[in-house]
Amino acid sequence: MASSNFVDYVKINCRSGKGGAGSAHFFRTRSQPRGGPDGGDGGRGGHIILRGNKQLWTLLHLKYTKHVKAEHGGAGGGSLKTGANGKDVILDVPLGTIAKNAETGEVLFEITEDGEKHILLEGGRGGLGNDHFKSPTNRTPKYAQPGEDGQEEWFVLELKILADVGLVGFPNAGKSTLLSVISAAKPEIADYPFTTLTPNLGIVRYRDARSFVVADIPGIIEGAHEGKGLGLRFLRHIERNSILLFMVPADSKDIRKEFDILMKELMQFNPELLDKSRILAITKSDLLDEELIAEIKTDLPEIPYVFISSVANTGLMELKDLIWNELNI
Repeated sequence: MASSNFVDYVKINCRSGKGGAGSAHFFRTRSQPRGGPDGGDGGRGGHIILRGNKQLWTLLHLKYTKHVKAEHGGAGGGSLKTGANGKDVILDVPLGTIAKNAETGEVLFEITEDGEKHILLEGGRGGLGNDHFKSPTNRTPKYAQPGEDGQEEWFVLELKILADVGLVGFPNAGKSTLLSVISAAKPEIADYPFTTLTPNLGIVRYRDARSFVVADIPGIIEGAHEGKGLGLRFLRHIERNSILLFMVPADSKDIRKEFDILMKELMQFNPELLDKSRILAITKSDLLDEELIAEIKTDLPEIPYVFISSVANTGLMELKDLIWNELNI
């Protein structure tokens, strides 16, 4: 997924349709010139609706859609004819999309399933025709309701990527390299921090035609929970992952310290992240000999871990086995 094509935040103005006016019509024929009221109701205005679409991975298609407007409802007619409903506007969004009120920041709903629909903004109700207002004391009401006005609001749509495994680590920890080796994803890779500026997704094939989805998320720096570096923009994606795969390079000055910093950033952003399953991968382990590996093992956190090298292609099947077992506990 090209970084320029990945959009995980859009702000849109939505205007739902106005309800159609009710009719103040009276039944008239040659044989019945003074018939009773038969005005029909107006149709409702069109809704603005969000619909989950598993084929989408980004909000790119909505990036330049700043204004969304639904149709107005049709007016009611004689013979109790109800006006046509205004056409709804349906916006397809990727799974993991959250809708918020742009002014208050209130979360309105989340879309997590294919085909799931939620009304973002309701259209106005159609007005009642004069037939509704007849009574023993007023057999010929000459009035009907106007249609209810539509609504207008600004909304924010945020995408939190849905993936089985989220890669968590400092910049240049080898996350993109690992994803490129174990899946068909082709993330940008270079030997400098923040090569990955947007999340990348890869489908990892496993034994017996099974698979799982891995998200390569931009690297953490200290203070990320405060918005430093790429900050909150990528931390929200981690919330959606089933397993967190922490990645610390073997040439780190202090592997345990790096892991603790990563954990601290996640905890300060959202303590619930610590409830997720965690695995530690020590990357670039081709730089280590058996003696160094044994020494490192004495000070590792008490979670499942594996030594891997994406370049030398070592430990990768063991890593996949570990991930699969955690996913299916």
